[in-house]
Amino acid sequence: MKFDLAPTRFFAAAQAPRRAPVRWALAAALVLGSELAVAHSFGTPYNLPVPFWMYAYGATAALVLSFVVVAYFSSVPAAVVFVRAGAPQRTREAGTLHGGLLFLLRLVSLFALILAIVAGFVGSRNVFTNINMTLFWIVFALGFYYLVALVGDVYAAVNPWQSLVACVERFFPTAFAPRVKYPERFGYYPALLLYLAYIWIELFAHTQPRSLSVLLLVYTCVNLVGAAVVGKRAWFTYWEFLAVLFRLAGMLAPIEYVTNEERAAYRVRLRFPFVGLLQRPAGHLSLLLFVLFTLSSTAFDGIHETLVWVGLFWKGIYPLLDAAWHQPYLVFVRYYYYWQWLMLLVSPIVYLAVYAFFVWLAKLTAGSSIPLRTLLLNFAFSLVPIAFVYNVTHYYTLIASQGTQMLRMISDPFGLNWDLFGTARSMGTAIVLDAGTVWHTQVALILVGHIVGVYLAHAEAVRVFVDTRRAALSQLPMLLLMVLFTTLGLWILSLPIAAGQVVQPATTGG
Repeated sequence: MKFDLAPTRFFAAAQAPRRAPVRWALAAALVLGSELAVAHSFGTPYNLPVPFWMYAYGATAALVLSFVVVAYFSSVPAAVVFVRAGAPQRTREAGTLHGGLLFLLRLVSLFALILAIVAGFVGSRNVFTNINMTLFWIVFALGFYYLVALVGDVYAAVNPWQSLVACVERFFPTAFAPRVKYPERFGYYPALLLYLAYIWIELFAHTQPRSLSVLLLVYTCVNLVGAAVVGKRAWFTYWEFLAVLFRLAGMLAPIEYVTNEERAAYRVRLRFPFVGLLQRPAGHLSLLLFVLFTLSSTAFDGIHETLVWVGLFWKGIYPLLDAAWHQPYLVFVRYYYYWQWLMLLVSPIVYLAVYAFFVWLAKLTAGSSIPLRTLLLNFAFSLVPIAFVYNVTHYYTLIASQGTQMLRMISDPFGLNWDLFGTARSMGTAIVLDAGTVWHTQVALILVGHIVGVYLAHAEAVRVFVDTRRAALSQLPMLLLMVLFTTLGLWILSLPIAAGQVVQPATTGG
């Protein structure tokens, strides 16, 4: 059977001259209509493939800059390294977050959750006019996530589900006392499973306003019931995946928040940027897998709609399956999506195998007797900057194109032609960044994340291996690992898009 990979409209846009304005790609995406647009939960980022010359430049720059970092470490005493990297004790108090301000922030967070749920049930079915899609997928899942990396893990203070728990406790003080003791040896595996489900929903569930509201309502119930079973501390530490995700992003920030069990007030401390990633190791293999999935899921999202990835199945796997098992074409279409889901599921395992191999090489090169598992956990957080900046490069155009529409939507949150605050006619045209701006920003951000990751890995090596010479030798394999992840990210950005679409074969039989 012959399979025709006829280009979709997305693919046609990707095959246009690389220097064509990115506005054309966005226009092509918008005319596809809401049914296709929500295939990525809100819309596929309109990035055009990074030109090969820029990909080559970025990969070369990553390699050169890495050796610059290595040269710096080889000539700087270990004590100075920790001062400049920001030793854990080098923090200072900057104030307290409490009282009226804390109450207001929690109220806004809780109101946003309720608004997102209600809007999906009573508002328009149009994903571009109903506020709940933009509010959750763009403002919260992207914008707020990036904000946390700058101002610290403020989500821990304003988590709307924790606020709901606090409200219930005012009337039923023992409602969230643990009824079942959560075995902490299970670590963060529950959060990882929920995170896997979240990414699957984002990429494959075709969410629309109503279905998003149902999901948010279900997740609210899950949080309340779960916290009532295992206790609020265990639930929001090991189960609530958004709390874990934002906690990792908050480690990048130059601000940290320290509180007590009651969350009545938060002490605000200033520190060196990225020092939160050096304060402690991952602590559990499940947290390492969570970190790796933040990287692998974004990489999977970037590649699973490209011509290379689609062709891998239909030109590589499909002919073998068809030769061994003659079935109607539509059966293989179904298995194509099963294959996509399976690849998403195993992606953190693949990244773990690659990561473990290079850490093992580092251990071997340094001649260290430290157990491999300990080293895996010690270096885990050095991957966080790379995962974070890759997320930003992949999705930030959505904030520019759709996030700015919030100015219009606050006056008409349900898409019912209201104009509550006089802004319903604002931002009639989406902001679309120039292709060159997008390309240069993507490459620059990936290089910055790479440099930070290399620096953190070297700082950790100096602490773990003590001996400067051993630390330097151990980081040669780690340097290759960082370059590999960075080059892979740049390569994915350079691939033409096929939009992940499958089409009816031109001919059948034979």
